[in-house]
Amino acid sequence: MSVIYLLISISIVVALTFLYIFIKAVKSGQFDDDYTPSVRMLFEDELKTKNSKKSKTQIEKQN
Repeated sequence: MSVIYLLISISIVVALTFLYIFIKAVKSGQFDDDYTPSVRMLFEDELKTKNSKKSKTQIEKQN
C-alpha cells in the first residue's frame, strides 16, 4: 500500500513540474505565432476579393 502512496506523490510532483514548465513557456512567448503575420500579406488580395464579392451581393440584396 505504501508503494501506491509513493507513486501518487511522484506523479503529482511530475505533473506540477510539467505545469510549471508549460506556464513558463507560455509567458515567455514560446507559443507565439511568428509565421502567420509574414504570410498573411501574400493572401491579402484573395481576402479582399472575397469580401468585395460579399459586399456587392449584400448591396444588391438591399436594393
